[in-house]
Amino acid sequence: MKKLLNFLIEGTLYVAPIGITVYIIYSLFTFIDSLLVDHINKFLGVDIPGLGFLALLVSLILIGLIGRTIIAQPLKFLFKKIIYRIPLLKFVYDAFNDLFSAFVGKEKKFNQPVLVKVNLNSDLEKLGFITEVDLKILGENDKVAVYFPHSYNFSGEMFIVPRSNIKALDINSSDVMKFIVSAGLTGWQKNTN
Repeated sequence: MKKLLNFLIEGTLYVAPIGITVYIIYSLFTFIDSLLVDHINKFLGVDIPGLGFLALLVSLILIGLIGRTIIAQPLKFLFKKIIYRIPLLKFVYDAFNDLFSAFVGKEKKFNQPVLVKVNLNSDLEKLGFITEVDLKILGENDKVAVYFPHSYNFSGEMFIVPRSNIKALDINSSDVMKFIVSAGLTGWQKNTN
């Protein structure tokens, strides 16, 4: 009985945000639609179908814009200001922020998949992503930095690799990442053209 109650609570927690959001949007739609239809019929004597939907769409876009610029930006700035005052938290935050932006940010870093010959005495190769091609700061002109994600884990290792051991791949980087992280179990995305 206790398990059923737990499942009921979990189910409610999954459905409630969606249900509440749909209810609010529907209520806003009917409210805005009734206001607009009444006023437009009163002044113009014309019934324009879908005007409530268009007004709701514009309203939601404006709310999103206001939320992002007036509410979210100052909160993000305040959060960063607090984090940057604590040295250890600043280091951890910056490291994770850089890692996440490398995966999904504007400057996606894992976009150049490569196959690297790991051992010159065998045919052992490893899939990875070039993260930096200019290593002059390390005094390495003919080497690049390659990141090798681990399978079934949110971690990896970065190696400095000679360019001659690298073979560029003309494959979607997202597919390569899924292939590596799943230990090769996902297979490759097949084109059905």
